[in-house]
Amino acid sequence: MLIGLAAATCTTLSFLPQVVKAWRSRSTHDISVGMFILQTTGNSFWLLYGAMIGDVPLVVANLITLGLVATILGLKLRYG
Repeated sequence: MLIGLAAATCTTLSFLPQVVKAWRSRSTHDISVGMFILQTTGNSFWLLYGAMIGDVPLVVANLITLGLVATILGLKLRYG
């Protein structure tokens, strides 16, 4: 269980440095819009799946990750 929690924490928080960098610099030139569209879609499906099976850790991890990747995608669409 601790390994799963550590993995979820690392993969979820891995997007935080990119959010901070893009937010501060207002530059998203080198970010792939396609990758973040796929990531946002995938996290939405994981969130839905977690909700359907009642897996709270899966829901929480993907809810946070979805917020981070959606922020990056939004910044990419806004700043190009």
